[in-house]
Amino acid sequence: MPLLLLSLAQFLLALDYSIVYVALPGMARDLHLNLPAAQWVVSAYAVPFAGFLLVGGRLADRVGAGRLFVAATVAFGVASVGGGLASSGGVLLAARFAQGLAAALLQPAILGLLGTMFPARSRALSVWGAVGASGLAAGVVLGGVLTDVSWRWTFFVNVPVTLLCAAGGLSWLRSTAAGGDRVPLPGALLGTGAALGAVLGLTLAGTTGWTAPVTVATLVAAVLLAAGFVAHERRGRTPLVEPSLRQIRSLRVGVAATALYMASVGSEFYVVTLLLQTERGYPPLRAGLAFLPLAALVTLGSAVTGRAVRRFGTPAVLSAGFTLAALGLGWLAVAGGASYAGGLLPGLLVSGFAHGMIYTAMFLLGGRDVPAAHQSSAGAVLTTSQYLSGAVTVALLTLVLGGGGSFGAAFALTGVAALAGAVLAAREAVAVPVSRFS
Repeated sequence: MPLLLLSLAQFLLALDYSIVYVALPGMARDLHLNLPAAQWVVSAYAVPFAGFLLVGGRLADRVGAGRLFVAATVAFGVASVGGGLASSGGVLLAARFAQGLAAALLQPAILGLLGTMFPARSRALSVWGAVGASGLAAGVVLGGVLTDVSWRWTFFVNVPVTLLCAAGGLSWLRSTAAGGDRVPLPGALLGTGAALGAVLGLTLAGTTGWTAPVTVATLVAAVLLAAGFVAHERRGRTPLVEPSLRQIRSLRVGVAATALYMASVGSEFYVVTLLLQTERGYPPLRAGLAFLPLAALVTLGSAVTGRAVRRFGTPAVLSAGFTLAALGLGWLAVAGGASYAGGLLPGLLVSGFAHGMIYTAMFLLGGRDVPAAHQSSAGAVLTTSQYLSGAVTVALLTLVLGGGGSFGAAFALTGVAALAGAVLAAREAVAVPVSRFS
């Protein structure tokens, strides 16, 4: 039962990142948001999620992962109510920001409980990874179904799930022992500020131009905040990333893999949604149903990954997943403009299967050599990279599409990221013998 509960909570976090994709046109229309502003419905969740994950990891170690799980679940539900009741774009973005903060506390608590409550940690992580990948895929399908009634239900649907998770957490989850270092809030604020500045700068570049004073000032501020973050991590008393974790090779490779995952198949949903609804005029329900084959293949890819990893090793499976992703995204770049059955569907099937493989394998690789006591922090590092990359990639894709670029160019950009991931994982497979994973 605890594994089912933790998987349900992870499903909710992944679902809530992607469920708004199909709802974006309806939100933008009702709340008078243009495309660059509507993009922030995604980024306002992803940036605080990524920026405060490491704070959440340290809090989980300090106050106990079980206690943090319950508190964060309740906060997520309250923020969801605020989003569903939003009467303006500003209120909606504030609610999404609050959801991201709550998710940043909940995710490390989930990972910490997985690392301490289950002796067969790799198998528990495989289940968790499969559920997370399925949540991302199911989000776009469920988003289409709910948006056909009202986009507000993409928020309200979270409320009963959060109540169930909070009640289950009080009943079945034991809290890990309290302790650990001080919470690294200064580093989180610097890093989050740098990420927000980068995404905002890209947004402004698409609306006011690269040379506009406000764009230049925003990008300069992002660079300065990033420099401050790096200096803090090197000399600060409470760095976000513990020095011992920085020395773990598999974690470093996993961080790069999660970033490239979100730059490739992780952001595919965004491009496909815009293609279906803004280019082809699909209503929300039809757009959501068009994602069903992709969602099914994501689940299938996740299901076969655990067995493949035991046979071939995590890096080899990860490289194969990225290679398949590059093929599927390449197909969409070339043939995505054709009919759904002959153009989109083959690319969705191949990239969907690859998506499931990558999502599970990248977390298995990243957490493979991390001691159980640091699983919360390591998981936070991996997910920070994932969602920061997602926020920046969505901004870049919006810039490409808003600047007159084609959907083929947007898919090509994600395909290049997948190729980079294949090369990264292949190098790791060559560097580390398969016997290490047996």
